[in-house]
Amino acid sequence: MRVLGVNAIFHDPSAALVVDGRIVAAAEEERFSRRKHGKRPVPWSAWELPEQAIRWCLAEAGLQPSELDAVGYSFDPSLCVDLSGLGVTDPGDQVRVDYAWRAPRFLAAALPGLDPEKVVFVPHHVAHAASAGLAAPYERNACLVLDGRGERASHLAGLYDGNELKVLAAQELPHSLGLLYEDLTEHLGFLRSSDEYKVMALASYGKPRHLADFRELVRTTGDGGFVTESVDWAAFAAAGRSGEELSGAQADLACSVQRRLEEVLLELARWLHEQTGAKALTMAGGTALNCVANSVIAQHGPYEHLWVQPAAGDAGTSLGAALQLSAVTERPQPMTTAALGREWSDEELTARLRQAALPFETPPDLAAVVGQALADNEIVAWYQGRSEYGPRALGHRSLLAHPGHRQNLERLNDIKGREQFRPVAPLVLVEKAAEIFAGPLPSPYMLFVHDVAPAWQERIPAVVHVDGTARIQTVDRADEPLLASLLDEFEARTGLPVLVNTSLNTAGRPMVDSPSDALELFGSTPAGLLVLGPHVIRRQAAFR
Repeated sequence: MRVLGVNAIFHDPSAALVVDGRIVAAAEEERFSRRKHGKRPVPWSAWELPEQAIRWCLAEAGLQPSELDAVGYSFDPSLCVDLSGLGVTDPGDQVRVDYAWRAPRFLAAALPGLDPEKVVFVPHHVAHAASAGLAAPYERNACLVLDGRGERASHLAGLYDGNELKVLAAQELPHSLGLLYEDLTEHLGFLRSSDEYKVMALASYGKPRHLADFRELVRTTGDGGFVTESVDWAAFAAAGRSGEELSGAQADLACSVQRRLEEVLLELARWLHEQTGAKALTMAGGTALNCVANSVIAQHGPYEHLWVQPAAGDAGTSLGAALQLSAVTERPQPMTTAALGREWSDEELTARLRQAALPFETPPDLAAVVGQALADNEIVAWYQGRSEYGPRALGHRSLLAHPGHRQNLERLNDIKGREQFRPVAPLVLVEKAAEIFAGPLPSPYMLFVHDVAPAWQERIPAVVHVDGTARIQTVDRADEPLLASLLDEFEARTGLPVLVNTSLNTAGRPMVDSPSDALELFGSTPAGLLVLGPHVIRRQAAFR
């Protein structure tokens, strides 16, 4: 069965292709259009389709639109109601719903040969749930979905037993943990539906002075749901403005909301366990990208296993829609990697460098050459293999650096144009992680935070956040042999089995995807080396 999944309704438009239960390709439109998040989540943009991502997915499998058995669209307009009756102010929502109803015809127009009757509406939170519950390596799992909103709800709690999802609870709007966090994001001067991860980072600088207030404003209801009351944000801290330095009061507010979010998620996870007795919990929805909250559930929750979809936000619903429809005939194969996007062959990379007239070398031992550069405290732009699906750079489109120099955090944030309170992440071999980091292991997708052992905090200061934690990525030699070799080479020279890893992009831009994107970034930032597949381009040689 050949199933295309499409996410287009809110933000992070994306496409995914599942063939005979196997995930063949998945990518976000932003990687092609170079527009962060693909589009803004306003009703007037709901007609826009991830056409470039769709066409690439089909080309990757050698399929024509007419050969698809089904297309899953991750929103079901039949579930929608007048939001004003739910207490939600969104005067343009009917436009969004109208565009959703027309999606089959929009898709058929964009993909000549596609029968619009093959387009199936998959409820938004079911698509989120399938992206986790059907992609995880556990056939029986409790599934928890939380985000800003779907058709009329903001949450789903259920049980996957084989291919079937049993929905046990769903929280109707206006109550939404995701919208609560978005409102805070906007109040602090950040871009809502985009910069929520900045609030999570800022929270570590504050104290939960308002936790008692938010325990009244945000509370679970004992039946798998919750209440989020309207919040007078200005009563807790002044509104922030983009580019302005944040105050201690604003950090305290962020900390208070973050802490209450963690408590509520833990309560919801425990309730779901009481209903299911499942050993594994799977999670999706944008709230599941809150790696601090994920760690609280992993540490204090009742589950033996916690699996979070790497593309947990709306981008993941394209995959979930495809998996949900595929599961009608067969159990989909587990998702074993987030490297599901585009790649270029070594020959294509060579041709691109020659076209750019850039001097390059192709060393016989790439890991040794790059390991030495990193030991010499060079910043390395690292471009290898297929691009990542989801918001995390996982060693395929990364900026790498020496973790032993505290100033490298400031250095990388300057290169990327980011706020200085934001942390960078460590790469570490899975077999060495437990010596340095305490938390859920393995952690291949950067979806949890780990306490850094006191003996290591001064040895790798660049990757230690202000609260003594780090959002790690573990590297398995079997899955990432080149990255593992690079870690070995760096450790042989420095005694440190860790590298700094942050995404290969600059502020406001999507992660690098194509070789041209990589060359553009290298030309506009002071990275010392660009590693493009097997090739090394040195700044001193390229820009004399």
